[in-house]
Amino acid sequence: MNKYLLFCTLALSCSLLSAQQATVTGPDKNLKVDISVKSGKPFYSVTYKNNIILENSPLGFITDIGDFSNNISYVEQKSSSINKTYVQDRIKHSVIKYNANELKITFCNADKHPFDVVFRVSNNDIAFKYEIPQCGERASIVIKSEATGFDFPENTTTFICPQSKPMVGWKRARPSYEEEYKPDEPISTPSQFGEGYTFPCLFHVGDNWALVSETGVRSKYCASHLSDATKDGLYTIAFPNENEMNGLGSSTPGLALPGETPWRTITVGDNLKPIVETTVPFDVVEPLYEPSQKYEFGRSTWSWILWQDPSINYDDQIKFIDLAAQMGYEFTLIDGGWETNIGRKRMEELFKYAQSKGVGVFVWYNSNGYWNDAPQCAKQCMSNSIERKREMKWLQKCGVKGLKVDFFGGDKQQMMGLYEDILSDANEHGLMIIFHGCTIPRGWERMFPNYVGSEAVLASENLIFNQYYDDNEAYNATLHPFIRNTIGCMEFGGTVLNKYLNKTNDGGAIRRTTDVFQIATAVLFQNPIQNFAITPNNMYDAPSSMIEFMKDVPTTWDETRFIDGYPGKYCVLARRHNNKWYIAGVNALKEPLKLKLNLSMLDNGNECTYYYDNKNRQPQKEVLKIKDTSSVNVVIQPEGGIVIVK
Repeated sequence: MNKYLLFCTLALSCSLLSAQQATVTGPDKNLKVDISVKSGKPFYSVTYKNNIILENSPLGFITDIGDFSNNISYVEQKSSSINKTYVQDRIKHSVIKYNANELKITFCNADKHPFDVVFRVSNNDIAFKYEIPQCGERASIVIKSEATGFDFPENTTTFICPQSKPMVGWKRARPSYEEEYKPDEPISTPSQFGEGYTFPCLFHVGDNWALVSETGVRSKYCASHLSDATKDGLYTIAFPNENEMNGLGSSTPGLALPGETPWRTITVGDNLKPIVETTVPFDVVEPLYEPSQKYEFGRSTWSWILWQDPSINYDDQIKFIDLAAQMGYEFTLIDGGWETNIGRKRMEELFKYAQSKGVGVFVWYNSNGYWNDAPQCAKQCMSNSIERKREMKWLQKCGVKGLKVDFFGGDKQQMMGLYEDILSDANEHGLMIIFHGCTIPRGWERMFPNYVGSEAVLASENLIFNQYYDDNEAYNATLHPFIRNTIGCMEFGGTVLNKYLNKTNDGGAIRRTTDVFQIATAVLFQNPIQNFAITPNNMYDAPSSMIEFMKDVPTTWDETRFIDGYPGKYCVLARRHNNKWYIAGVNALKEPLKLKLNLSMLDNGNECTYYYDNKNRQPQKEVLKIKDTSSVNVVIQPEGGIVIVK
């Protein structure tokens, strides 16, 4: 008899207790997960330093071959420890040590089909997934729904972003993870569109914090989000809306057996430091293929963000190639419309000109096959493998460095397969990939060596489109380091030095934030390829200290430390590139913010370069001598910033 069936038979034939329990803790014993079966249903709960983070939360799933959430019996458990060190060049830290305790629990359902739940618990992170063996001759299943839930106590408030309805918005291009957060909302507040909430989701649980997300999603499962909560605070895993992708493709995932789900992750702390510094999206996944070459990252100019569609012409692109060379930037991005406005023959001339200036080129593509009405070209080049490989062969021949692919609009398993196919094919041609109008990354920096960023945020383009977003820019910026950017790359496309957001810097939307705020976001927002909004006119109309800073700012980091902050109010981070530290802070409040910072990464007596705003919100640069690194006094002006460099 199969050993799993034997275990299930023994479990069912024995006189079982009404509740069976297993426990796994992190190495320092502060974070604890209890797993139990009660009245035939599996649950888990989470405590941190004996404080309840999650009450009994359901586990399990329902498939086309049976129910794995009800009439469940405990079979066995196995414990092990995970200790690994790995190197990663596109996240918050370049060398990561991951130590966790693993517990694998085998259950079986009423039909005696076994399945495993695997928990990995480090000092501040939990990751768990389901593993499903082949059941007799059935070698594939459809997961109809998951019971997987997160049941928060009543005193919890939320920082979460509503999931959009599908096929709405401009050219029916949503969902694209660009909705607005509402801070400190009561638990169980209904989502704005009735579609639940996008990952990642931040929860304030009394005096503790918890960040919920998922990682390891690829072509073998759909991407998920959280449902609306029940009245008592239970959120469950929700699959994509069936109308995404114009109704094509399944909203439920299918698995070949043996198979497994993605990891669901929970980061927990009694302060925000573990949330901001977590690496769990990368700790539990592994690279899927070898890089075809060594990929180099860096800064980029980008005409479209301020000069918009009319700038996609040959002469303006020459100007932005020259600007990249003048700034010492590694890249320029040529955005949508190039196929019509410039043409492929002249694009080849642009590529050669950029190469002569030592500037690499990224080229924009429309992902679309049939899932929205976005008109920009080039399109129907990425959605089909034959056209995609032909296009990438041409780009490789022309020496192009990467692609920015836009307008995905959906989380179905079929769409996850397209993301994976684009990345895999691009690697074969030595091309890096940025995604725009897209889902969040889910461990992709580690899984795909040529992946270099995703938008999936209310990004800089909204500043151009509507004054409302400029009026709220500082507020949104102080959310991202705690929520969206903490789980992966965020291609924001920011650092605007124009006062007015149009080509001639004399009209359109008005920037409310200071210049120092803008350069601070170049450090706060993490992405290995940064498409900055610097324009040719900034070389003479922006303060020279701001331009000099932007010439030197790096885009990859060896270490990240959270210093201080609160989502939606202010944030101060420190990031290290090689041996140089950058401490950046921004203030979303309407009054000056006085802080006493602990900058223990520096040495007493250090002389640092200090950028700040004076009372008139004008940028200042001076030498700051730090006498006591444990107590550094700074003032951040309203909608302003600071940067300290050593």
